[in-house]
Amino acid sequence: MVRSLTLEAVRLTEAAALYASRYMGRGDEESSYHSASEAMTRVFSTIDIDGKIINGADDRSSSLGDGAVVGNRQGPDVDLVVKPLDGKKTCATGGHNAISVMAVGSKGSFLSTPSIHMEKIAVGQDAKGIVDINQPPDINIKRVARAKGKYIEDVTVCVLNRDRNAGLVQAIQKTGARIKFIQDGDISGAISAALIDNPIDILMGFGGAKEGVLAAAALKCLNGDIQARFVYDNDEEKALIREHVGNDPEKIYKISDMVKGNDIMVSATGVTDGVILPGVRFFPGGAETNSIVIRQKTHTLRMVRAIHQFDYKPIF
Repeated sequence: MVRSLTLEAVRLTEAAALYASRYMGRGDEESSYHSASEAMTRVFSTIDIDGKIINGADDRSSSLGDGAVVGNRQGPDVDLVVKPLDGKKTCATGGHNAISVMAVGSKGSFLSTPSIHMEKIAVGQDAKGIVDINQPPDINIKRVARAKGKYIEDVTVCVLNRDRNAGLVQAIQKTGARIKFIQDGDISGAISAALIDNPIDILMGFGGAKEGVLAAAALKCLNGDIQARFVYDNDEEKALIREHVGNDPEKIYKISDMVKGNDIMVSATGVTDGVILPGVRFFPGGAETNSIVIRQKTHTLRMVRAIHQFDYKPIF
């Protein structure tokens, strides 16, 4: 994959974050997501790729939906997973942890998933290969504590604050481990578990399947680990799983099942302040964005702080 796509990937998530952030705290989830999607679409039209979106917007009519073709068709063939705004409710309510994120890889890099839930467990490099989604929470927390040289009481588990995770929360609390609740956007929670000096040690619980693939892409770039399995509530969702991935809806997916190949790149830009990135900050005539971009081939993580001058680069 062309190295120059590093900057192009950042441009995509920066644009989406800038547009979405204008709706922070205004109570309009759909407008915040739509604006991010439109901004990302515009930038895609200027990029020298022949790209196909494997996991994208849930709305099939969206220009960034599953199967959409993006780019100006003048560059390399690539597959993409995009989330113009992960945490639209968070953005709309002025909360923490909304980001714009995307992953790009060579053809066949990403698992195609339906828009349903997955159970996930994610860790960084220091706990890679020791967690098991089939084991109860206390076993995995003890293993992570041992690998990190921590007391269990010092381990922090990131959990998406959902009713579906209530039983998991009770099990974690019984171990004595600490819990970091996030209201939305478990992609950033998974990434944070793999960052050096981040206070989160492990992500556990239920979240979106498409978000799981994006998290797996970032964790592969950071030499972390994730396991996941689909969760279905009815026969219709079970049929969707079989339509996308075959006849074993109970399969446990390892990181190598979710993200293949060795040429993956992930970019994420903060929309609101969160566990891995500051949000967009506006000043007279412009704004500041903060992003991370990670390459799997080199495991390089770059922090990109950008100052956008709207007089020279009007976006609104």
